[in-house]
Amino acid sequence: IKIWQMEMNIELVNQADFLGKLRPIDDSELELMLSWRNSDEVRKNMYTTSIIELNDHLQWYANVQKSLNKCYLMYENQRKPLGIVAFTDIDAVNKQSSWAFYSDPKSPRGTGGKMEFLALDYAFNVLKMHKLSCEVLDYNTAVIRLHKKFGFRQEGYFREQHLHQNHYCGVYRFGILKAEWQKERPTMLELLVKLNQRI
Repeated sequence: IKIWQMEMNIELVNQADFLGKLRPIDDSELELMLSWRNSDEVRKNMYTTSIIELNDHLQWYANVQKSLNKCYLMYENQRKPLGIVAFTDIDAVNKQSSWAFYSDPKSPRGTGGKMEFLALDYAFNVLKMHKLSCEVLDYNTAVIRLHKKFGFRQEGYFREQHLHQNHYCGVYRFGILKAEWQKERPTMLELLVKLNQRI
């Protein structure tokens, strides 16, 4: 049994209502999840940009459910599903994991920041990770800025690493430690509160 499955029914942290929450993905939401993943806005920033067929998606998710080192969650705000947060390559020995996220292309402004805040809390408070890492294609400047704002540090840049639409692009590698997030968290929460008040 996955550790995070046993803890899914436990409140993570009492967050302000405006942040929303991460929760298990219901089987009835798999087609919605696929519609986001297949959208032009999401696919252009992924390693795999081809359209994914429903049967392939369902088989992939069935394999994810059996995996001991993957955890996919739905982000919900005001009872509306708005995005997916994924933890992969979860290493329980070294307490490290990779993560990624994508949202409904029609999601409200500020959704990405709320998802990132909750993902960091989940990684360090529920999965009990020591370090969280991610990779971003170098042309995805919005997400690069977002990660840096949350305290992620650049740990590498892989030149011409990925072939995208007949053009080689670079890949940034970012990482953040639990202690770094604990230090950054109050500032980011205050910032998200202020941004939410403006919307």
